[in-house]
Amino acid sequence: EVQLQAYGGGLVQPAESLTLSCATSGFTLSNYPMSWIRQAPGKELEWVSFINRGGGTKYAESVTGRFTISRDNAKNTLYLQMNKLNAEDTAVYYCSRMGVRGQGTLVTVSS
Repeated sequence: EVQLQAYGGGLVQPAESLTLSCATSGFTLSNYPMSWIRQAPGKELEWVSFINRGGGTKYAESVTGRFTISRDNAKNTLYLQMNKLNAEDTAVYYCSRMGVRGQGTLVTVSS
């Protein structure tokens, strides 16, 4: 059974940093491109970042230069390093494989 469990969210102040992790199981992480997506309160799902099998990355314009996606295939874990957070980053963050998302983690940016 494929499982994707994001964790590491919390309450942070504007301009602070946070790193999210996504523990995966039930498949070989190295064989798949992965994404982070998010859903802000009252809004639709938004794609955030993508990493291919070789480590190549892409980012939504709203997070470019602030967020970094990475993967540790040996640990079956996907990461999202988020810097310079602002209120617009408040959302539930999910990791996704082939369009399927797992359990999310809430990030709240507020002073």
